[in-house]
Amino acid sequence: MKVDLFIHSAAQLVTCASPDGPKRGAAMLDVGLIQDGAVAAHQGQIVAVGGTKEIQERYTAEKTVDASGKVVCPGFVDPHTHVVYAGDRIDEFELRIRGANYMEIMAAGGGIVSTMEATRRASAEQLAAETRPRLEAMLQLGTTTVEIKTGYGLDVNSELKMLQAIEMLAQTSPLDVIPTFLGAHAIPPEYKGRTEAYVDLVVGEMLPQAAAWYQGSWFRHHKRPFFNDVFCEQNAFDLDQSRRILEAGQALGLVPKIHAGEFTALGGLSLAVELGAASADHLDVITERELAQLAASNTVGVLLPAVNFNLGSTEFADARALVDAGAVIALSTDINPGSAPCPSMPLVMALASRYQKLLPAEALNASTINAAHAVGMAGLVGSIEVGKQADLLIIDSLDYRHLVYQFGGNLVETVVKNGRFLPLSPA
Repeated sequence: MKVDLFIHSAAQLVTCASPDGPKRGAAMLDVGLIQDGAVAAHQGQIVAVGGTKEIQERYTAEKTVDASGKVVCPGFVDPHTHVVYAGDRIDEFELRIRGANYMEIMAAGGGIVSTMEATRRASAEQLAAETRPRLEAMLQLGTTTVEIKTGYGLDVNSELKMLQAIEMLAQTSPLDVIPTFLGAHAIPPEYKGRTEAYVDLVVGEMLPQAAAWYQGSWFRHHKRPFFNDVFCEQNAFDLDQSRRILEAGQALGLVPKIHAGEFTALGGLSLAVELGAASADHLDVITERELAQLAASNTVGVLLPAVNFNLGSTEFADARALVDAGAVIALSTDINPGSAPCPSMPLVMALASRYQKLLPAEALNASTINAAHAVGMAGLVGSIEVGKQADLLIIDSLDYRHLVYQFGGNLVETVVKNGRFLPLSPA
């Protein structure tokens, strides 16, 4: 049989295959490694995976690539980002170095609200234009699927404008883009001291208009999911407000996500499990009861170690305990202008291994197949399996563990998206 693409002779073909659902527990140590591996793809879809000799006997190809001495693995999935924004927050970076913490900066009108002001002033086209170089940097580092949140508009028109910018990016970027509505990211200055009134706005106006936008959007036409998120935290939204926002979104067809346990354990993780949320993200501060609840659920715990690193923290989410308990975990950059200006999934994996005690296999599975489950895309991306998109990386190494062992550089030599080789900038 003739196919479009045949990659063969990989020192290691790392499939991260998990046909029965996300990886958890001992399965996190299995990356589906095939030595002298090969993959065949046709019309952007994987049609065969196995040893080189076996696949070579069955297929000829328009394009053949010799991956001798290289690793072939799935493209990374980044399941939690705030990559669409205007401006920067470099002044706050200096404030933190001088001792101010995240919540102090936020309470003083900085943080999210600072980015809100710049984002409100920008057009959808400007937001998309500022974001494209960031997405390109992520692509160069191996990310082929990305979730993008709103949350820097914090009024009806600006949040819808952010959705429009996200849609523009989805239509023009080689990355697969998954949208999340995060109108409940912070309380805007005009609602200071009136959080309940702002929740009324989110529930009564923002969410219905976001749901209506989705119905006519590129995303719905291409069968991409649409999520609704909330920042459940002190100085943001309490547990009751978070429940109200997520349940309102569910009633409109939006799948819940939640920022939970970043600084305080308010019960957001328990709420996520109760509502069947796709993911609960951060989880730096959770209780033993919440850990057990997550382990017994299908909600993915998305961990964001670049945030802790950037904030100069020595405390990280206990990934080791989560994996050992049987919870499903994923990793993400949380790329944003304040707490994590980081485009690199390999760096995130390196941090997770050193500070959260994940073995390289666990970090890679958390950045591929499990991350795909966190954004409802595991049927298409996150592993090298027959029937999925041919989203592949060729890594300049004999051993996949170098992705985690090395840091500060970029071992991604080639990115293949939907079976198409994408140009990468020279190192």
